[in-house]
Amino acid sequence: MKVISAEFLTGAVSQKQYPHSSCPEFAFAGRSNVGKSSLLRSLLNRKKLVRTSSTPGKTQHINFFKVNEDLIFTDLPGYGFAKVPAVIQRKWKQMIEQYLLTRTSLTALIFIIDLRRNPTSLDLELKEWLDANAIGYILVATKCDKLSAGEKSKQIKKIKAAFIGEGPRELIVYSSKSGLGRKELWSHITKLANQQRMEPEKKEELEVELQEEREG
Repeated sequence: MKVISAEFLTGAVSQKQYPHSSCPEFAFAGRSNVGKSSLLRSLLNRKKLVRTSSTPGKTQHINFFKVNEDLIFTDLPGYGFAKVPAVIQRKWKQMIEQYLLTRTSLTALIFIIDLRRNPTSLDLELKEWLDANAIGYILVATKCDKLSAGEKSKQIKKIKAAFIGEGPRELIVYSSKSGLGRKELWSHITKLANQQRMEPEKKEELEVELQEEREG
């Protein structure tokens, strides 16, 4: 995927602040300091669009970005950073859940985990919540360049066992530094976006067919 344009649209804390859009939308979520902002910068091939910070928990809004004029990316606040007060964590949780449950243009969540770490209870709770609410996601493991080949293989097995089991879901291993996994992730995003764009057309075709049958 060639990224021709990418621009920040707005930051939102409530539904009324979301930008109006019918474009396929992809949200990016993961634990604090999982490398989410670095992944976004790598994916968009932009150094300054998404700010990164050495301080976990900095993102406090849902940040919306428009990509190539036909996609929306949203950067969700990271979860699980201990120094963020519990009341703020609950506020973020409510804000994120409202977005994920009500945003009709949401196509899928990019679920980001750190390949170096074993899945936490918060990671698994988010997985169960997404499954329970039928919210599709693409599982991405970052920071693979920080592991040896043996360590990488070991962690991939652990993460697949915890998240995927015997199911068909894939794990994309990603490095924001080398670009490993970028092409694969873009392929998944493009495929899902195209499917979402086709759905209204299919519905319209079906309605025409049904109308013709009634009139015939």
